[in-house]
Amino acid sequence: MKKFHITLIAFIFLSIALGYCQHENDSKVILITLDGFRWQELFTGADETLVSNEKYVAQPEHLNKLFWRSSAKERRETLLPFIWNSVSQFGQIHGNRRLNSKMNLTNTHWFSYPGYNEILSGIADDDRINSNDKIPNPNTTVLETVNNTSEYHGHVAAFGSWDVFPYIVNSERSKIPVNAGFDVASGLYLTPNEQYLNRIQKNTYSPWSSVRLDVFTHLYALEHMKKEHPNLVYIAFGETDDFAHDGNYEAYLKSAHRTDSFIKELWDFTQNDPFYKDNTTFIITTDHGRGTEPLDTWRSHGRDIKGADEVWLIVFGKHIESLGEVSRSEQIYTNQIAASIAKLLNVQVSKQAQGSAFYFINNP
Repeated sequence: MKKFHITLIAFIFLSIALGYCQHENDSKVILITLDGFRWQELFTGADETLVSNEKYVAQPEHLNKLFWRSSAKERRETLLPFIWNSVSQFGQIHGNRRLNSKMNLTNTHWFSYPGYNEILSGIADDDRINSNDKIPNPNTTVLETVNNTSEYHGHVAAFGSWDVFPYIVNSERSKIPVNAGFDVASGLYLTPNEQYLNRIQKNTYSPWSSVRLDVFTHLYALEHMKKEHPNLVYIAFGETDDFAHDGNYEAYLKSAHRTDSFIKELWDFTQNDPFYKDNTTFIITTDHGRGTEPLDTWRSHGRDIKGADEVWLIVFGKHIESLGEVSRSEQIYTNQIAASIAKLLNVQVSKQAQGSAFYFINNP
């Protein structure tokens, strides 16, 4: 009888171990957005018409020293070193319209809430999502769809700098934890880092009443990933859009440069954590573009701003072939992101979703 009990206990522990290993081999997805970051800076770096313009730059000489280089290739590598020196070697970068790679919104509003709804739900709901008001999203996001499955329930999380994200994700209905705006980490068991972040965020000034500094969004997300290991994480950075609205091109570029380092830190973490290593796909995009002509429209977006529907996409990690900067003719759309995430996680997307998964997402 004693031998039987030992065998049974060994079998139970072996079953648990095998189940854990199987779960660890499941795909993970990190979705990241940079609010209103233009494809022009992504692919060509600092804009010649803006980087020395005293209307938008307080110290042109300083900014030129940081980010201006003679060629577009050098400028973009200087602005976004991780994207162009690393991701370009093992991932894909779509949306350089000068190479005829195009990505566009399908909603007709071309501003934030409609853009985020389209990214997350695959639906361009122009009639109901037509403002940035704090209205609970009537559409089901891919975050909610994934969280509603037995396999991933409780393993989805969202972090955003803008305080509208709890409404975009509809956290009340979806039950997905959303740390956004000036939210602090909550729960019974906060890590020392979370406790420290809570203290310093409360005592750190933000230039905006509804958007916190992106470093807090990044660090809250990273600490949650270390502690809880969610399978699907959404991280929404906001500074680039708000600095652009302020007409502060220096801060806009510096924010993009910092975000590049945040993405590198997230990638390095996933490649050194057994749960995420070699099992994680990164999807990075923006909610809308910005104008270029007249020059001052770089600060703006919306349906009246030409080019504000022109966006971009970066993908790398598991299930992604190494193609680098895509130079072939293509037309992809923002409403394909939700279906692509569902495909990566082997989850059926809502029948209402309009977009199909990207052609370059390999089968899990």
